[in-house]
Amino acid sequence: MNDGENTRLENIADTEYEIFALLKQRYSPRVFRENLITKTHTHQLFEAARWAPSSNNLQPWRFIYAERGTDAYKKIYDCLSDFNKSWAGNAPLLVLAIYKTHLDNGDENFHAPHDLGLSLGNMAVQAQYLGIGLHHMAGLDWKKAEKEFNVPKEYHISSAIAVGYYGGDSNKLPDDLKEQETADRKRMPLSSFAFNGDWDA
Repeated sequence: MNDGENTRLENIADTEYEIFALLKQRYSPRVFRENLITKTHTHQLFEAARWAPSSNNLQPWRFIYAERGTDAYKKIYDCLSDFNKSWAGNAPLLVLAIYKTHLDNGDENFHAPHDLGLSLGNMAVQAQYLGIGLHHMAGLDWKKAEKEFNVPKEYHISSAIAVGYYGGDSNKLPDDLKEQETADRKRMPLSSFAFNGDWDA
């Protein structure tokens, strides 16, 4: 086995305080095992998203997903940025994350992106439990994707997600991405974003 053949399954974060193990292990791989995601695991991911909290229980999230080798997969892939195309084609599953922008009375739902984020957070923890990595991608032509998939006008595609089992061969990545794949994970310190009582306090 070469050095990159089995990307670290537990790329554990060096946290300032102890947190739930699945959160420490979660990261965003750009290479995955060849195996397709099983139907049961796919359904479990969306079931986890289903039970996320949302404002007034409106559940404004929607998802379009496609397995590698299908026409729908190619349509999603073709909407990605050139950078994301350089690696995302090895993902067994591609997903479009969508939210409903307006309430039924026509008012804008300001909380919908927040609610979609909560559902994706649920999905990320469930994925980690199953040994599945999610890599969220902002780099896509969402206007093209909305047209390709006949998304109703009251919905907006927020991002795409590459989904696959951890353990892919990082040697298949370009050198710069291979380095990122194996780099230590870093985050800004708590003091830079969590303020006690007043801004920057």
